[in-house]
Amino acid sequence: MRLPVLIFDIETLTDLKSGAHLYGLDLPDADLEQALIKLRRQESGMDFQRLALHEIVCISGLWLDEQGGMKMFSFSREQHSEAEILTKFLSIFDKRNPTLVSWNGSQFDLPVILFRAMYHGLSAPSLFDQGEIDQQKRYNNYQNRYHHRHVDLMDVMAMFNGRNFQKLDDIAHLLGYPGKRGDGAYHVPEYVRQQEWQKLTAYCEGDVLNTWLVYLRWSLLKGQLLINDYRDVIQRTIQFLSTQPQHRDFLAVWRETSQRTEFTSIDFLSPTL
Repeated sequence: MRLPVLIFDIETLTDLKSGAHLYGLDLPDADLEQALIKLRRQESGMDFQRLALHEIVCISGLWLDEQGGMKMFSFSREQHSEAEILTKFLSIFDKRNPTLVSWNGSQFDLPVILFRAMYHGLSAPSLFDQGEIDQQKRYNNYQNRYHHRHVDLMDVMAMFNGRNFQKLDDIAHLLGYPGKRGDGAYHVPEYVRQQEWQKLTAYCEGDVLNTWLVYLRWSLLKGQLLINDYRDVIQRTIQFLSTQPQHRDFLAVWRETSQRTEFTSIDFLSPTL
C-alpha cells in the first residue's frame, strides 16, 4: 500500500441556477427542480442529473500518512462556498501526491470535481495533469483507469467490467462492515435545507470509512498488506474512531456487523476494545 493514502467522497445537490441557464428556464426554485427532473427523465429515463449539474455541498476524506497517523476531515457548505470547498480539497494535491481511493470516483466524483472546478475557474494540474507538465504522470496519473494513483474500488473490484459493478453498501455489509446506517435513504437535500451540517458530514464520512475498510480488504487480497499488517491497521482504525465522537455510532454498528462474517468477527476481540 503506497502511502500517503487519501480516501474521499463527495455529496451533491442539483445546481438549479446552472440548470435554468442550460435549459432556458425562468421558474421559481420549487418548480425549477421538478422541471429539471422531468427534463432529465425525458433525456435518459432516470432522475439522476447530468454530472455538470451536480453542485458539491461536501467533500470528506480520511488521510493516512507514512507514519500510520490518521486524520478525518470534511469541507462543507456550513462554512464554505462550493469554490472554497474545491480549493481546499485541490490544494492537498499541490502539497502531496497521495494514493487516491474512492468508490465510483472515476465515473462520478472526479468528473464532477472537474466540471465544477472549471465552472469556478479553478486550476488543478496536480490532480488532472496526465504528463503534459509532470512527465512521470504520463505513466501513473489520477485519470487513467488502469493506473494505481487513483484506485476506484468499484471499478477494480468489478475487474473493469460494468456488468460486475456493485453498491458500496452491499459490499460493506457482505464483508461485515456497517454500510449505511438508519433507513439507508438519501437525505442529503434535506440535511442541506435544514442546515443539519453534522448529519451531512457524518453521512459523507461514513461512506469514506466504509470505502477505507473495503480498501484494506482489497489490499490484503492483492498482497499489498500482509495479514499481520492488515490486523494492525484495523486495530489502529478502531482506536482512531474511538477518539471521534461523531463516529461513535459507526463504531458501535461495526462491532455488531463484524460478528456476521467469520473473518471480520475477530476485529473486536481485543479486551481493550
